[in-house]
Amino acid sequence: MAKKKAGKNTRLVHNGFGIDPATGALSVPLIHASTFAQVSADSFGRYDYSRSGNPTREALETIIAELESGSHGYAFASGMAAISAVLMIFSPGDHIVVCEDVYGGTWRVLTGLLSRFGIEATFADATSVEAFEAAIKPNTKALYLETPSNPLLKITDLKAMADLAKKHGLISIVDNTFMSPYLQRPIELGCDIVVHSGTKFINGHSDVLCGFAVTADKDLAKRIKYIQNAVGSVLPPNDCWLVIRGLKTLGVRLEAGQRSAGIIAEALSKHPKVKKVYYPGLESHPGYEINKKQADGAGAVLSFELETPELAHKLLENAKYAAFAVSLGGVESIISYPAKMSHAAMPAEERAARGISDSLVRLSLGVEDAEDILNDILNIIELYCKKK
Repeated sequence: MAKKKAGKNTRLVHNGFGIDPATGALSVPLIHASTFAQVSADSFGRYDYSRSGNPTREALETIIAELESGSHGYAFASGMAAISAVLMIFSPGDHIVVCEDVYGGTWRVLTGLLSRFGIEATFADATSVEAFEAAIKPNTKALYLETPSNPLLKITDLKAMADLAKKHGLISIVDNTFMSPYLQRPIELGCDIVVHSGTKFINGHSDVLCGFAVTADKDLAKRIKYIQNAVGSVLPPNDCWLVIRGLKTLGVRLEAGQRSAGIIAEALSKHPKVKKVYYPGLESHPGYEINKKQADGAGAVLSFELETPELAHKLLENAKYAAFAVSLGGVESIISYPAKMSHAAMPAEERAARGISDSLVRLSLGVEDAEDILNDILNIIELYCKKK
């Protein structure tokens, strides 16, 4: 009889590093060493310097790789450090096709930094395989995707894009930040590299900056590891330990947030002062069926466009139970303003072309009661309309 794989929540808690064999501790040892003593000049031990390898970081990297169905994982000092490291595997003259509504920080690296080193990017509609294929050039080396995208929650068919990449001999890269491996595993769908801002759902407590890259390809793993070691933007041991702890509750946090997101998205989609709701859990969402096919849920993030920018400002500045802040994925709900936060690096005309208006608000749901968050939003809208 074949051995059944443990469930996702069981694997989050029993991650292979549950009991320290030396002490019996139910916690991964926190090794704060920057350097490690060697016993032989001819044969170094497993660790020599923490930039190159640290036991606590290695534990986290192993856990992340396993959760994403990869073989190699790498932990970085931020999500942008991980994304930048992956993009640095390319060389001058290379070309990448990128989803048009990519995260603003990624857009900034591609257009303001890597372009200076001769790496070219073309932005295309990732909801259309045909549009992406039309953007491929003779020097194209990779496809870069986000699904759901930030902040409009567009859905990309990952299996179709992975097939497209293979057809043209390209590397497929997916930012899986919004879903996490709990809800979506792009490598299982044929994609080559997964990146995360682990600051968000993976850590989940708004107290650590971190990023991850995962692959199941040995050659790509070597290239990413080389850059991680060469550049040195590694995640410190203490932060690794915090993320290992945070990961154990990823499932219960995401389930709670996702449940609230569905309730709030449904209610706001019927509100006269809300022009549009972006959430792949709504059957009206263009990517509903594709997301249902490739992910285990719709996630805990939604965006919605209000009637006016003034109403958006009132909501952002007066929300009681959702913190008005940058980021997402914490145990606390966070309400953000993409035009001046996640996509502030993008010029206004570029934002407008992508549908990121000054009336757009992004909401990440934490573990609070959905009714409290929803009633807070509705009360602020009602009060604004009365005063107006």
